[in-house]
Amino acid sequence: MKYFIVKITQFLAKRILRKYKPEIVGITGSVGKTSVKEIAVGVLARSFRVRGSVFSYNNELGLPLTIIGEKSPGRSIIGWLMVIGNGIGLILKRDKDYPEILVLEMAANQPGDIESLINIAPCHVGVVAAVSPSHLKFFKTVKKVAQEKRLIVSHLKKTDYAILNRDDAEVFEMRKKTDADVITFGFHPEADVRTSDMSVRHSDDEHHWPEGIFFKVIYNGSIVPMYLSGIVGEHSIYRASAAIAIALVFGMNLVEISTVLKDIKMPPGRMRLIKGIKDTLLIDDSYNASPAAVRAGLETLSRIEITGNGERYAVLGDMLELGQQTENSHREVGLRVAELGIDFFITVGEAMKDSAIAAKEAGMPENSVVCLNSAEEAGRFLQEKMQTGDVILIKGSRAMRMERVVKEVMAEPERAEELLVK
Repeated sequence: MKYFIVKITQFLAKRILRKYKPEIVGITGSVGKTSVKEIAVGVLARSFRVRGSVFSYNNELGLPLTIIGEKSPGRSIIGWLMVIGNGIGLILKRDKDYPEILVLEMAANQPGDIESLINIAPCHVGVVAAVSPSHLKFFKTVKKVAQEKRLIVSHLKKTDYAILNRDDAEVFEMRKKTDADVITFGFHPEADVRTSDMSVRHSDDEHHWPEGIFFKVIYNGSIVPMYLSGIVGEHSIYRASAAIAIALVFGMNLVEISTVLKDIKMPPGRMRLIKGIKDTLLIDDSYNASPAAVRAGLETLSRIEITGNGERYAVLGDMLELGQQTENSHREVGLRVAELGIDFFITVGEAMKDSAIAAKEAGMPENSVVCLNSAEEAGRFLQEKMQTGDVILIKGSRAMRMERVVKEVMAEPERAEELLVK
């Protein structure tokens, strides 16, 4: 049944695109796709009718559903018939409110995925956020991951735009494989959309905890300050600058973008700052995990100012789909935890046990490293262990359901539906 649903929705999606001719922004990358999408949609919505991928609808079925404007009805046959009926309705009768711009995530879990998605929705703007070790079970090497992601810009025409991360060597190299007009973003002094002068805004209370990030964007001689609320981490700025580049392509200026950006909330589970029980601070980065993203999260945690008797906790779940690199990647994480002087290291899952071993071998005290089997168990352990002033980073691959840790220790669990990954 799934096969037929996929084929029907893809057919409808292509016909809808042919009729309405929206501008299509395709976003790919090993990390950051959803954040770039959410920020871009938030900014573009000021001036355009725009729709982004629902949740992380970024595959052969999710992409058509976004184009149709529907959510998955799961196993409901009646629900799927309604989806198909609504798709047919868009084709037969013109919807004057159909989006002018579609911002679509395009994931690549195995070779051929990007090509398949482009065949459904050829892009006018192709964005590559970053390339790092991910899905190595299928791609084997980072080089092959890059080759797959590159397809999102190599199919572009001369009248299109390729938006590339200037600070990522694999991504920047893609400029040689596209006919499109290339716009780069990043901290690099030669980036077209250049970010600089990052600083953290802190609260006025006794803890002086971070509340958001200030930075500047330099483009075509203009310098405009920007602010991202409720998050931390330098890598969050990369997501924002990619989205800024998208908005610039569509004719928005930096002042407009800055005005909108300060009110945009990052999607759940992406370095979101959440109040924890016992007057603590949670860094909820639970949506997913790759070696590069985990390292970035740990770096951010290590830089947060701690007051009083507060301590830093890293609560990390397994990083999945790393193939033969699984053990080495997890050991490297453990070494980094120890090197950064994190006070407590709590692991969840089998693979993270290698991280725990490596951390202890690197000199982390035995009683500062705890290995647990599930997110729920980690949450209960934290409830007992946490003290006033602690800062806790929570991260792991999607299947590890690390948002359950956050739910156990957040100060307002009644807001879980609003604040946490679903």
